[in-house]
Amino acid sequence: MTLRRDIVTSAIGILVLTLFCGILYPLVITGISQVAFPGNADGQMVYVNGKLVGSKIIGQNFALQVVKHGKPVVDKSGNPVTVPDPRYFQTRPSATAPPNNAAATTFSNLGPNNVATEQAISANINAYLALEKPYDPGLTTAKAPVDAANSSASGIDPDISVANADIQAHRIAAVRHLPMSTVLRLISQYTTGRGLGFSGEPGVDVFELNLALDRMTSGRG
Repeated sequence: MTLRRDIVTSAIGILVLTLFCGILYPLVITGISQVAFPGNADGQMVYVNGKLVGSKIIGQNFALQVVKHGKPVVDKSGNPVTVPDPRYFQTRPSATAPPNNAAATTFSNLGPNNVATEQAISANINAYLALEKPYDPGLTTAKAPVDAANSSASGIDPDISVANADIQAHRIAAVRHLPMSTVLRLISQYTTGRGLGFSGEPGVDVFELNLALDRMTSGRG
């Protein structure tokens, strides 16, 4: 009799907790968030001419597909091999595969003295210099910003530092045939302040900035 009572009590407890924690509570929180913070609740999606083009809080890979002998090149895992599109500001290095893959956010989890970490940082800096130095001849390894060398914790960080954006501005101005002052003004326009006014550093929203560039130049380089 005791065993039967325990089974019934457990079953009722499971049913009640499932209804409350699995259905009622999520519905209430979703409803409140939709009313109070509809943009945030829906992932801060961005639409252009009615078409979904991305999210304000997820970095994108502004790149060109590598094509060889008329065929797209893929790596050993089947992911497309890409190179940075010089027309656009680039996000910081991403540890996901492919880069900025929101379905597989990750970080290296390796210590600062790990050989793999040193190799990754060196490769990131070399790639950064290869892309930016032709437009900014004075750029050196010592002047490369930290966020051009290290990936973010999530691997899909949408922001870069102001210092990083200012360096990339040389390339953007040259490729898009824009005055440097215009590009710097756009950077300033899409720079966000410190969190709560004191936490962290100002960041530049790469996605919104690139959309603004496309609106200004009709996407042409």
